[in-house]
Amino acid sequence: MTAKAVDTFMSILLSPLQIKSVLLKNRIVISPMCQYSSVDGFANDWHLVHLGSRATGGAGLIIQEATAVSPEGRISPEDAGLWKDEHIEKWRTIVDFIHSHGSVAGIQLAHAGRKASAASPWKGGRQIKIGDGGWQTHAPSAIPFHHSENTPLALDADGIRKAVEDFGAATQRAVLAGYKLVEIHAAHGYLIHQFLSPLSNQRTDDYGGAFENRIRFLLEIVAAVQKEWPADQPLFVRISATDYAEGGWNIGESAKLAGILKSKGVDLIDCSSGGLVPGVKIELGPGYQVPFSERIKKEAGMLTGAVGLITEVKHAEEILQAGKADLILIARQSLRDPNFALHAAAELGEEIAWPPQYERARL
Repeated sequence: MTAKAVDTFMSILLSPLQIKSVLLKNRIVISPMCQYSSVDGFANDWHLVHLGSRATGGAGLIIQEATAVSPEGRISPEDAGLWKDEHIEKWRTIVDFIHSHGSVAGIQLAHAGRKASAASPWKGGRQIKIGDGGWQTHAPSAIPFHHSENTPLALDADGIRKAVEDFGAATQRAVLAGYKLVEIHAAHGYLIHQFLSPLSNQRTDDYGGAFENRIRFLLEIVAAVQKEWPADQPLFVRISATDYAEGGWNIGESAKLAGILKSKGVDLIDCSSGGLVPGVKIELGPGYQVPFSERIKKEAGMLTGAVGLITEVKHAEEILQAGKADLILIARQSLRDPNFALHAAAELGEEIAWPPQYERARL
């Protein structure tokens, strides 16, 4: 890069982005990452330090881990929750800390469906049987994630209604906790994704069969969330753009869904993939999911977030410069480097605010 090019280069990664009333100071997003560190859904000091350190590390947006809207919607017994009012107080403390350091606090609301009642990863990750402390799981159809697992109960009309209402109630609590952004988790083989895919949804009622029926559950949840969520604050939806399996949910359907969600007022599609069925072959590599973000952005004409093995600052910048995404979500790299944004600024030759307590170590 010539001296002139250096002088005229402007980083998109470190540029602000306005979404409705919320201004992100840069395009670096801490992706939701389950910590499996809650008791009865409650946050604790681990969550304060984990999320707070990413705020002091300069990220523009921090999206809290998949947070269960009901006890039965937890992936594991140690999942974070927002299904009762008592959860709000500690989350509000964490949200306030994040905002005090110039980052935006977001929350991902989730229901695990048939993938619920599982042990934490460091405890083996296998489904916990009901007699061993697990619980009955639910799904659109009575099809287990793996043949060795308990068969989930297919949700009836009342069960669907309850799940939708649970998302709405959790959104009310998110407002009270002070979050500025909410993301609906419709990816990774969890309950909403299970409704989207023909591989897990074999219903013959209004929630199964045709594409329009399979997306109905998600659209009802979007409506329930919007009823409680301030209209001037961002709403994201995370999807798995493909199941990587024949006859499953695919990128064409994802792009079509994104267009519908845009028309319903959703602001951004967080583009992930997979998780619905075990044993699929995924060719992993840096930015392997970026093509999904690029296609959805182009075909739906809406904001997208790219995620998936994006670990290098220059790679993240290139994705944005090429117009393939509007936000870069980092996960494991953030676990390795909570100060990713501060280091990105140094690498790109940009100025970024440091916590005054850390100024003497400025790069």
